[in-house]
Amino acid sequence: MDALAVKPPFAWQPLTLRGVAAFAYARCGRLLVVQFLVALLAAATVVWFLLTAWFPIIGQAISQLPPAGEIRSGRLQWQGPSPATLAEGRFLAFTVDLNHVGTARSPAHIQVEFGQTGYDIFSLLGYVGHDYRPEWVVPFNREYLLPWWGAWKPALLGIATLLVVATLMLVWIALATLYALPVWLLGFFANRDLSFRGSWCLAGAALMPGALLMLAAIFLYGLDALGVIELAVAAALHLVIGWFYLVSATLRLPLLPAAKGAKQNPFVPHAGP
Repeated sequence: MDALAVKPPFAWQPLTLRGVAAFAYARCGRLLVVQFLVALLAAATVVWFLLTAWFPIIGQAISQLPPAGEIRSGRLQWQGPSPATLAEGRFLAFTVDLNHVGTARSPAHIQVEFGQTGYDIFSLLGYVGHDYRPEWVVPFNREYLLPWWGAWKPALLGIATLLVVATLMLVWIALATLYALPVWLLGFFANRDLSFRGSWCLAGAALMPGALLMLAAIFLYGLDALGVIELAVAAALHLVIGWFYLVSATLRLPLLPAAKGAKQNPFVPHAGP
């Protein structure tokens, strides 16, 4: 019975404070497996968003290009009307405005505008503009780009999946390493049974609830249930949730045996040998 009483809890879900705290006594490999599963879920969410919100607009924009045209020697060779809207949705829009006169502005969250000598990208955060490089030779016509887009779209989704998984895993490992020392110091001064390795695992697990919240926000944003402002609030909130779990889960860990004994009142008799 005593062996069962001191057996560390089984770490399997990083959603509750108790669940996150359990990773302090788990192998690091278990944490990495859980993080990998969350990263796969994140990649699936991003791929779904691309297929739902961006890729259809890109395909429509390509189909509206003229049969001939290219970017060469730093200039766009355009045979259609200008300004012109190639494709427009809630999230993304493509326009051609050779002189950037501003009459083809779109309410989309991101707008890419192609001009005679450069392109501008507009968003709620502002805009950035770049000139076409003189050495560029880029086809800008549907005869070339439609087959190219059809052939490369699956590959682009695969690349996006790999990038999301790899980026998240690296970021979570880096953040867990950054947070490990503060978590260990908190556990030390709070007299918690926590090793430095356990601090790293707990810190890594504490990042998962916020990540899942962010995935839910992206999904709702893709369904048009959240706006850009709400998405930004969720992005800030998911950081705060991670810090909350770091502190609260550490304080949920059991006290050190010596600290338990020190908390007993020496003037009150207690049962025991």
